[in-house]
Amino acid sequence: MQPDLPNERADRILHWLGLIYPGDVSGTMNAANPRVALRILAESPDLAAGDPYLACAVGDENALQLATQADPSWLNRPGGPLRLPPLFALVHSALVRVAEFHERLHQSAKFLIAAGADVNQRIYSRWPPGSLSSPDERCPLSTLYGAAGTNRNAALTKLLLDAGADPNDGESLYHSLENPDCTRLLLERGARIEQTNAIYRSLDLHDPAPLKLLLQHGGDPNEPARNPPLSDWGSPLLWAIRRRRSTQHIEALLEAGADPSKVTPEGVDAYRLALQFGLVEVAELLRDRIGAQQISDEERFVAACARGDEREARAIGARRPDLPASLPEAQLRLLPDIAAESGSEGARLMVRLGWPISVRGGDWNASALNLAVFRGDAGLTRFLLEHGAKWTEEHGFGDNVCGTLSWASRNQPVEGGDWLGCARALLEHGLPRATPIPGDSEHVLIAGVKKTFSEEVIEELLGPTPDIHWTILSPDTPGERD
Repeated sequence: MQPDLPNERADRILHWLGLIYPGDVSGTMNAANPRVALRILAESPDLAAGDPYLACAVGDENALQLATQADPSWLNRPGGPLRLPPLFALVHSALVRVAEFHERLHQSAKFLIAAGADVNQRIYSRWPPGSLSSPDERCPLSTLYGAAGTNRNAALTKLLLDAGADPNDGESLYHSLENPDCTRLLLERGARIEQTNAIYRSLDLHDPAPLKLLLQHGGDPNEPARNPPLSDWGSPLLWAIRRRRSTQHIEALLEAGADPSKVTPEGVDAYRLALQFGLVEVAELLRDRIGAQQISDEERFVAACARGDEREARAIGARRPDLPASLPEAQLRLLPDIAAESGSEGARLMVRLGWPISVRGGDWNASALNLAVFRGDAGLTRFLLEHGAKWTEEHGFGDNVCGTLSWASRNQPVEGGDWLGCARALLEHGLPRATPIPGDSEHVLIAGVKKTFSEEVIEELLGPTPDIHWTILSPDTPGERD
């Protein structure tokens, strides 16, 4: 095998680092992908050799010891292709999620701390509008954020906190909530909840434990949101309903003092909002708190659709043949809102009863098809296509369903999503086949636009290619056009 030219090796290393570090660290638009990073490392085991900053990414303690013996000042000096301080580089490495690397990275972190690395090392975000060459100084990222917020590793989180890491770094608490063990450690060391949006973030999660943990530590159940789209809903209680959370979430908020009389900017109260999102048990819970209310035919129709009650919806529709056409835009956009929150049955009924299928909503102004593909809901994707949805439907990031499939198939934002099934459904309903680009193994062309996808999805889009092995290198977001 011919050795790499210097520029080729540098490009290969930078690409590899983009798989180990997420976009706010690496300057890419992707989440980390340790599985692919490990495959590249297996093919090129010397990839990290000769650079102590690359040794941080893999937890090579011997290389770190040699570098420290040669120059102790390097411990707190940014360097390497991504210009990262050593302890920051080590703790943010996504390889800590891989069993065979966990202990070596943990031990290497102990070594760096004992040798004098500052546990509060930080950089600034490289996520757009920032970049690797011009970081966004409005968004500092701490070493602790890597342990608690990105990798959500309780052992590393405790190690850093024991060594004096500041729990109030503006990021760690918010991003730790998917591992309540990390959240608990932060709260026990004095992490402040107010002005972090952590309460709202906990309502994005199906498990009520993170919310309860925050409330137990003084979280405000009526905390005003600081920015859209959260601030468009008025309160944590209303946001919980918008996210179609469980009665356990709602009960926890109410028991902590959430105000059930709050209304949305459109004047919809919590009870009506729960009906609007098909949450029958939540609506009953709220009605017990605020009293019975009269609701209109329109509201009854929407509520029946949202909960998938076809008999009730058709009975109302028989009396009101103007529905759903006469509904205001705020209610018509419930189709994508429901699709975004795994309300497949409600979304299907809405479509069958005449909801405009391309209406845009959700948190990123997308059609129901975009949101179904984002979630990897192949069944709903196929249903929507069979009822007239088009792959060309755009969303708020300026791309279409193909771009959504590109980003979601690689970043897998929903556990258990079937993006291969989504790809097959799209191909059967008008998405053009991909064509290879000579000399470019990272992208394919679809309708003249360069895209990249997960390995299984790109193979499906290309069709049979027995003599070519395609490797997926780096993801775009749903809104990126090359």
